[in-house]
Amino acid sequence: MTENNALTPFHIDIPQAAIDDLHRRLAQTRWPHPVPGRDDDTDFSRGTPLAYLRDLADHWRDGFDWRVHEAALNKYEQYTTVVDGQTFHVVHVRSANPEATPLVLNHGWPGSFVEYQRLIPLLIDDFHIVIPSLPGFGFSTPLSGTGWELARTADAYAEILTRLGYERFAAHGTDIGSGTTGRLAEISPERVIGTHIGSDGQTLGLVGEKFPYPDGLSDEEIAQVEVVRARGAADRGYYEMQNHRPDTIGAALVDSPVGQLAWIAEKFKTWDGDAYRTPDETVDRDQLLANVSLYWFTRSGASSAQFYYEAEHSGLSWIAPSDVPAGWAVFDAHPLLRRVMDPGNTIGHWNEFAEGGHFPAMEEPRLLADDIRAFFRDLT
Repeated sequence: MTENNALTPFHIDIPQAAIDDLHRRLAQTRWPHPVPGRDDDTDFSRGTPLAYLRDLADHWRDGFDWRVHEAALNKYEQYTTVVDGQTFHVVHVRSANPEATPLVLNHGWPGSFVEYQRLIPLLIDDFHIVIPSLPGFGFSTPLSGTGWELARTADAYAEILTRLGYERFAAHGTDIGSGTTGRLAEISPERVIGTHIGSDGQTLGLVGEKFPYPDGLSDEEIAQVEVVRARGAADRGYYEMQNHRPDTIGAALVDSPVGQLAWIAEKFKTWDGDAYRTPDETVDRDQLLANVSLYWFTRSGASSAQFYYEAEHSGLSWIAPSDVPAGWAVFDAHPLLRRVMDPGNTIGHWNEFAEGGHFPAMEEPRLLADDIRAFFRDLT
């Protein structure tokens, strides 16, 4: 795996021709015919509503300045490095604190290293920060081949941390990043100080499929879980497609910026009961568009979908067993989540927040930073 240990300095510089092409495609979008009665831009019950999508696309074309965000991202040290034949992009932010702890931040889909942009300044006094991009995501493209799943990716991340000079490190992750965080602890328990997971109440919707039902739930509790499962099922069309037919959806995502925008933006909506909040009521609109732009410019709408296929067909569980200390921060918490995910109360650090959701580094970065700091303070 260490055939080439070079860390090559990297600077984001999207060609102007690519930006002009994006603006041209957005201006020439072939929009669907509106459906009478579907003019509420906050109603995501059938997917991203047309009125909302048009407004967001107009802002992407006329109000969003990629160069501003590119310059902000380039303030951080970045590298590319090749591990096991795959090019990886890595953000590396060194703390001025000589006692700082190395911390790897693991993102998921449809996130990216952009997801952690607002978290970095809140953690840099205490941590050296490392943010690798998953294979097939962002500038960790193009894919070198098939077979990039959780375990192989975690192996590569461990090698990257070695190349950066970190023997011991802390790990945080959300979404797919929860899986790579857990795998790092499983494969390198002597190196991982602790694992911190950012989760949300909708994780309960995966019980019965990805996570087992615990013993001892009452009929009423099972009914509550089933409500969350049913609601989650309506939002999982992308999941089944990327698990089983990533090539089919991938072709559409790299050819249509509005298609890519709708595919990602829908995942940033949140709900409270039946009241939906639009994505840009949940996260900053321009940070959301910076994330979508990264997918567009790198064509990773297609290659990131491959990770789902690989994970689904790898036979690996999303949860890797480990004796490494673990902490959870749960946002938009459901009262049953710990009862289901930690029935024995073996996770020593478990905090629940009414705020936030699936993207806490974008939604509630200060709450997340404080929780990460508190968890690792007791371990270092």
